[in-house]
Amino acid sequence: MTAEGTNSYILGMSELAVIDPGPDESAHLARLLDVIGPRAVGCILVTHSHKDHSALAPRLAQATGAPVLAFGDSKAGRSEQMKSLAANDTIGGGEGIDLTFAPDRCLQDGEVLQVGAETITAIWTPGHMSNHMCFQWRDRLFTGDHVMGWAPSLVSPPDGDMSAYMRALERLGQIDTSAYHPGHGAVIDRPRERVAELIVHRRARETALLKALRNGPAQIAALVDRIYTNVPQGLHKAAARNVFAHLADLHARDIVHAQPALSPNAVFSYKMPN
Repeated sequence: MTAEGTNSYILGMSELAVIDPGPDESAHLARLLDVIGPRAVGCILVTHSHKDHSALAPRLAQATGAPVLAFGDSKAGRSEQMKSLAANDTIGGGEGIDLTFAPDRCLQDGEVLQVGAETITAIWTPGHMSNHMCFQWRDRLFTGDHVMGWAPSLVSPPDGDMSAYMRALERLGQIDTSAYHPGHGAVIDRPRERVAELIVHRRARETALLKALRNGPAQIAALVDRIYTNVPQGLHKAAARNVFAHLADLHARDIVHAQPALSPNAVFSYKMPN
């Protein structure tokens, strides 16, 4: 689920910023330090605390003396609905989470960082994870896992939040940039088109779910089988997490009902409008 691996980005000339140091692998660290060379690193920016993005941060910080900056730890930014779900031990989630992640400083949404002669703006984009941030440098946006060109993002409650994800997509679509540099895969040179594609994709999934529920109540496994007909069986577990994220969003909007309560094991039904 990481394509060719994690993209780490190094910005600047005399003073550098590193975005997403990557997984805790010695070869990855050695490659970063080789490119950094003798130059100073002003900060290490982490888009979100999945291990493939954040786990190398402590070792890189120790090697360079640079502080690690991010929105917060792995629970930061959760909505009230996701906090409630997280209190249920059977809810699932937690795929690849870096539970030990603790930035040296937490960033505010819209905060502007000065790194040498360059400025970088931090933009809070919860959805894939509640602590997810994108970083704007000049006319480029570093999008982590929120927007990728090769695949949609996994949204898995309580770490992921579909309501927040859709709002953040709409927000990114209003930012004028020439390209997105994602955490995995190639550069996206038509960013607004890609954002529009992802919104259409998610709305189509939502429409398919509601169509299926209008035929009668169902659990998630049955909904995945009906909707993800062109997805290999091996990816159905991840698809189920995305379906649950959509259903949690629909539940928050009072469009579906969950019996006995909102959870991956609930029976979901469509609520007829009054």
